[in-house]
Formats: sequence, structure tokens, C-alpha cells
Amino acid sequence: MSDMILLGTRKGTVIFDRNNDGWHPRPILHSGIPVCYATRDPRDGALWASLDHGHWGPKLSRSRDGGDTWEEVSSLKYPEGARHIQQYLPTPDFDPEAPAGRPQYADASVYKIWNIAFGADNQPGRLYAGTIPGGLFVSDNGGDSWELNRPLWNHETRGGDLFAGEATSENLWGGTPASIDYGVFEPGIHSIVVDPRDPNHVYVAVSSAGVIETTDGGQTWTGSSHGMLMDYLPDPAVEWGHDPHFVTQCPGQPDHLWQQNHCGIFYSDDGARNWRKVSKPDLGIHFGFPIAADAQDGKTAWVVPARADSERMALDGGLFVARTTDGGHSWESFRDGLPQQNAYDIVLRHGLDASGDDLCFGSTTGNVYLSEDRGETWQCLGNNLPPIYSVRFG
Repeated sequence: MSDMILLGTRKGTVIFDRNNDGWHPRPILHSGIPVCYATRDPRDGALWASLDHGHWGPKLSRSRDGGDTWEEVSSLKYPEGARHIQQYLPTPDFDPEAPAGRPQYADASVYKIWNIAFGADNQPGRLYAGTIPGGLFVSDNGGDSWELNRPLWNHETRGGDLFAGEATSENLWGGTPASIDYGVFEPGIHSIVVDPRDPNHVYVAVSSAGVIETTDGGQTWTGSSHGMLMDYLPDPAVEWGHDPHFVTQCPGQPDHLWQQNHCGIFYSDDGARNWRKVSKPDLGIHFGFPIAADAQDGKTAWVVPARADSERMALDGGLFVARTTDGGHSWESFRDGLPQQNAYDIVLRHGLDASGDDLCFGSTTGNVYLSEDRGETWQCLGNNLPPIYSVRFG
């Protein structure tokens, strides 16, 4: 159980603190600046915020005193010569099977710092950051400097080492609609999962490429998307190009991983070697963005379902949270305390979190809801906040 909730919102960072009479918000921090992601380092208590300055570009902000004061740290920058193959937004007549033309290259630039993750206890300075256009950055000095992980950036599924010249293989990474606001259609790394048993074992999830895994600290990377399906392609079981919306792991049983995908909910109990689709479309439990796993029980997870694609809102005007305790074989839906009429909330991929029996989620309509009984009943912590991008217990 945590006594702090951090929200990254369209207009700043909001922190809720728990005291004897409940949860209370502080005055907004980073006021007026979009905050893509806000989180707390469990190793040293430092707070982190990914800022999306409209004029100055992406920045990282850090607080070492619980959020009272903040400092800007060295931002992420692609090294000279970093390039990627440009992606283009599919049009209604787009044919995914059509032969590709000559690739067009673009110099790499950080459009968005989408996620921040932390190394193991025996790696006190290790941090990770995932970006649009699909670069993984690593720091080993607490965020004071960052380095691009080149083996992933130069992966053969992205065209090979473009630092060296022309592409030597086909680019199998697609873009993400989350990049359209930046005037591009490029992939993005939004999920970074560090195995608590082995800090050299790391998963990343890419929209749109799939789940990718390293077991040697980032020197080599392999796809881990077997069993995932893309319903909209002629071959739904292709190896690359999947669109996981968020991927998470049960820390107490790390072989259990969960994924909310564009095409449904997927579960693995063998360390992502195989994924199994566990959606229940007839119950409305299928499409969505966030997913949270229980810290101890690998078979337990929660989702906030939504309508897909152009609608992207609560189902039938009502908001609910679904929970499984048996690895997705069955699901329960919980609505007590959540609006059931005229609700148009959508919860983004980082907008749901769990800590012990507590769960919290925030929506793009600025509503924050908390459960203290594993999702069965809910209370509203706040309305009329800015659109909420991320929710994390501190």
C-alpha cells in the first residue's frame, strides 16, 4: 500500500497524499506543461516527470525531496548519425501486403519520452526511458546522462545499422497513432519491464512492433510475440508489427505477464515465450489501453475496457473495471461507485495502477477513481482535472 499517487496530466503533475482523513491533492506542479508520465523510483524515492514542452521539446524533471522542489536533468538526445526509416499513416486504401518502395530516411529526434523505468536494487543508477520514434535510452548515473541502446535501434527488423549506410533488411516496425500529434507516424516504446530476478532480462513493448526481449543486458534482442494476433491483417499471427497498448509483469511471479493489446487482452505464464488471448468480447472485455497485474498473484489482473478505434469511449455510456483471478479464463465486472450514464471517459495506457489492495485510474476527461478493495468498489478522488496521461502509486 502506498500513501502517494502521481498523475501526469495535460497541464502538469498532480500529487495526491493519503493522511488520516483520506486522500488530498497538492497544488499542481509543472503548471501548464503536459506531463506524459510521472513516477517514483522505489530505490531512492526520487520522483520523475516526463515533460512535453510545446516549444522546448521533451524534458525530464526530477525531485529528490518528495516533490517539493524539482530540477531539470539532462534530456535524451540521439547521437549524430542516428536515422530511422520513415513511416506513413495508412490511408483507407492502404495495402499491408503491397511491396515496399525504396525506404525514406529521417534523422532521429526525440518527439516524446513515453515511459521511465528503473533498474534493480543492485543497479542504483540504472534508469530506462522509451521514446517515440522507438529508441530505448539507458542511464547508469541516476539520469544525469543517457545513452541510446544501439543493438535495439539497429535491429534487423528496423532495417539494420543505418549509422553505417543504407538499410540491409526490411523494416517491420509500424507507427503508432500516438505520434500523430507530433506530425509523424513513427513507432514508440511505452512499456519497459525489468525482471526482478535478473536485471539483464528486460522486456520492451513497441507500438507497433510487438514485445521484444533481452537476456544479456541489451546486447541482443529477440521478438517475444508468439501467440499474439492482429485481427486486421491477412495473417494475424505474423511475428512482427503487433500493437501492444501496455505490457506489465507480476513482480512476485515474474513469468506471468499481461498485455492489453489493440486486438484484445493477452496473458503469458511462461515468461512471454507464448501468449494466450483471454478477451471476453461478449462481456465487453476486449479493447482498451491499460492493464495492471497483482504484485503477488500472477493470475490476477485488471483492465478498464472501452470501445475501439474511432469511438474510444466507455462502453454504452457506463464505466467499469474488470478483474480476473484465474489467468483470464473468467472475468468479473465492477461498477459500484463508477458513473453508468453519459460517461465518455477513456483511460490511456499508463492511466491505471495497483498497489496492494488499492487501485487507481484517471481518464482523459479529468476524473480520478480509487478502489481500496481490489477493484470491487470505487470512490471519486477528483473531477475537472486536466486530461490524465498517467497514474502511478508512489
